[in-house]
Amino acid sequence: MGNGNRPTPEFRREAVRLALTSGRTRREIAVDLGIGLSTLTRWLSQERDVREPSEAPIDLHAELKRLRRENAVLKQERDILKKAAAFFAREGNR
Repeated sequence: MGNGNRPTPEFRREAVRLALTSGRTRREIAVDLGIGLSTLTRWLSQERDVREPSEAPIDLHAELKRLRRENAVLKQERDILKKAAAFFAREGNR
C-alpha cells in the first residue's frame, strides 16, 4: 500500500476484519499491509462508530434477557439452599 494510492473500501474492510479476527497485533497487521498503525487504528475506530448504534440495542436486549433468566435460576438455587440449611439445622438438634 505504501505507494501513495488511496486504499479501496474493500482494502479497508479487509484490514479491519484482519485486525478484529486474526489474533495478531495491530502493528503487525499494519506493517504487513504497508499502512501506518495510526491509519489502521482510525479505520477500526470508524468501523466501531458505524456498527455501534445498530448492534447495541439488540445486544443489550439479549444480554438483559439472559441476565434475568440467570437471576431467576440463582434465586431458585438460593431458596433451595436456604430450605436445605434449615432442614439440616433441625435434624442436627434431634
